[in-house]
Amino acid sequence: MSFLHSKGFKYLKNLIIGVGAAVVLIGALFKIMHHPLGNVLLPIGMGTEAFIFFFLGVIGPEKDYYWEKLYPGLDKYNADVAPLAAGGGGGQALNAPAVEEKLGGMLSELQIMSKSMSSLKALQDADFTGTADQIKTMGNFYSKLNEAMASLADSAEDAKQYKEQMKSLNHNLGSLNSVYGNMLNAMNPNRQA
Repeated sequence: MSFLHSKGFKYLKNLIIGVGAAVVLIGALFKIMHHPLGNVLLPIGMGTEAFIFFFLGVIGPEKDYYWEKLYPGLDKYNADVAPLAAGGGGGQALNAPAVEEKLGGMLSELQIMSKSMSSLKALQDADFTGTADQIKTMGNFYSKLNEAMASLADSAEDAKQYKEQMKSLNHNLGSLNSVYGNMLNAMNPNRQA
């Protein structure tokens, strides 16, 4: 790795640019205020900035994105460019299934997020203006249903008592019929003993 691409060089470059810009601004401020240091700081700051611009022009732009690793040949003019995940290109060997897996995973996560956003949008568009009235109506319905169930339970208990009373009445009527039949037999003189 060359010195121009090292972290130390990037830090030093940013430090020189920042300090040079600060000196120029302070020198310009002092010059505007007619402070005697303005005559010293402004030329120093301007010289520093001129050196920085010259230096940046000489070293060339820094490449931050390395797309040619995924698309071999991208950094060459008139190259056949195809993503490694599609099996095209050539150049450096990159683990194509791993790239495809990562991209596929990202795609599925984006689809899930899209569905979630659609659901949220549908929820946002829903009209809840009559919901309170509907909840109140449902509450009334459930209370009436509970009353009907309680009444039905009472009716079932009443029917059970009625059944037991009818059973008792049938038993008593059977006994009375037996007594009446015995009385009729006793009163009949043509009875053969």
